[in-house]
Amino acid sequence: MAAEWKGKSRGTVLGYKIFIFCIKKLGLRSAYFILYFVAAYFCLFAMDSTIATYYYFHKRLNYSKFKSIVSIYRSYFVFGQTIIDKIAISSGLKSKFTYDYDGVDRIKEILKQKKGGILISGHMGNFEIAQHFFGELEENECISLLTTNVEHTAIKDYLDSVTKKPNIKIILIKEDLSHIFEINAALARNEIVCITGDRYIKDSKYLKEELLGKETKFPAGPFLISSRLQVPVLFVYVLKETRKHYHLYARTAEVNHGDAKALLKEYTQSLEWMIKKHPLQWFNYFDFWDANNK
Repeated sequence: MAAEWKGKSRGTVLGYKIFIFCIKKLGLRSAYFILYFVAAYFCLFAMDSTIATYYYFHKRLNYSKFKSIVSIYRSYFVFGQTIIDKIAISSGLKSKFTYDYDGVDRIKEILKQKKGGILISGHMGNFEIAQHFFGELEENECISLLTTNVEHTAIKDYLDSVTKKPNIKIILIKEDLSHIFEINAALARNEIVCITGDRYIKDSKYLKEELLGKETKFPAGPFLISSRLQVPVLFVYVLKETRKHYHLYARTAEVNHGDAKALLKEYTQSLEWMIKKHPLQWFNYFDFWDANNK
């Protein structure tokens, strides 16, 4: 089992077409129904992810073996729901869902200050849905998302053709590290940059910190950048709470200039709080603690 996140996602264009057909022609319930079978498929045939997720539930959250197995299936199912919801929301069905904006005033305050800022999230819930929360802000054109180009080109092209893209800029992580210059340029323009902090990519710079009682690697970049630049930093997550209700959490981070380790510590405490609140929605399906090699 690979210890590192490889930046790859599963799926086919046909699969997405089936879900989008169901969403638009038959409703969300029909798309959710298909997930009962898709989640079972992933339990059996995405074994690296399943084994890593079993370790997460059984060893880190101390679930029983039976509860851990059931939780794997439920996690895949909820993950599928968030993907379907993202497609539905970006396809013009946003009014079908309800939302809580918990701490969104803190984001608005950053925009008003015109100083730029960084939002650090994780693979809790569906951070991509946050794009549509941010779309409610008056100055949403001042927000950029830092992301890997994880989707196969064919899937990305298809989704772009059938969904409405929010007015959010995208900064792609590149091997030549040129994205760092784009981040600095965006902050210099008093923009907000959104980063995820819970996926370490092999051979990249990392920091170590404890999460759920065991030390592991975190990508250094988000915390080095956030601690060295004198801009506000927030931790932001978007969680699915009921079938059609999402909750955005935004909390201000205490940042000491240059102290990336302290910022990471605060982040892990924030992430751990969210994990314990919504354990099925930490969609980090890889050997996060490198447990297979220890």
